[in-house]
Amino acid sequence: MTILLLGQTGQVGFELKRVFAPLGEINAPTRAELNLESAEAVDAHLCELKPALILNAAAYTAVDKAESEQALAARINAELPSQLANYAAQSGAMLIHYSSDYVYPGVGSAAYSETAETGPLGVYGATKLSGDSAIVASGCKHYIFRTSWVYSARGHNFMKTMIRLGKEKAQLNVVSDQTGAPTPARLIAQVSLLAYEKRIESGIYHLAPSGSTSWQGFAQAIFTGCLMHGKKLAITPEAVHPIATADYPTPAKRPLNSRLNLTKLESALGIQLPDWKSQLEQTLEEYLDYNG
Repeated sequence: MTILLLGQTGQVGFELKRVFAPLGEINAPTRAELNLESAEAVDAHLCELKPALILNAAAYTAVDKAESEQALAARINAELPSQLANYAAQSGAMLIHYSSDYVYPGVGSAAYSETAETGPLGVYGATKLSGDSAIVASGCKHYIFRTSWVYSARGHNFMKTMIRLGKEKAQLNVVSDQTGAPTPARLIAQVSLLAYEKRIESGIYHLAPSGSTSWQGFAQAIFTGCLMHGKKLAITPEAVHPIATADYPTPAKRPLNSRLNLTKLESALGIQLPDWKSQLEQTLEEYLDYNG
């Protein structure tokens, strides 16, 4: 089977390449090799490759920059998924696509279900929602996995930023009124493979660990884990102080509630997703194995 993987240099793409490798030949072009901003280039690549499975981990994820780079965000997050979906619908290929909690307005405290009313707060969320909608409308075979707070042992992410800052600073102020589930890219890839192998029904699914925390709570857990592993830090978990989102203004608004209801995916797969703390422990161990 020929597999097309887009976004292979990102956190999720790296893990997808590892776990899907046994299933067939993976074609994973870099942005230099395939210009995703060009619809013509993407069409030509699809026609030549004829993939039976498309893993779309490519995304415009600069949430704040999206407010001023709306056309580019729309191309990568909305038009590209639509293009891939139309190919899949015509060819019979399967499309696995990754979306975001930012499609929801982030109000209240209840976990969002897949059928909850959407309401993006900014350009990033709006373009991700457009991509989701286009895939569903195409009628292709698809899984859309909406996830939250993605991190890994590689790449640029909150966990690695906190570890770097924790070596340098004795105190930090971290937002405490946004709540969600930190999701390792490794888990996203593993569950994606399981869903594909089980051939669950096409649709939108929430993919994250169970439980929830704030960014402050996540930072404190990261430092606690580092100290347990003997990592030398300038900071202690108690020195991570809470601040409100309003005290840390950004060009794009963030949802305060990023909790995702996991019932649909757990039922389809017949599993219980692990809790975020155990997933952080695994990811920290992997990071420390690589970085000491």
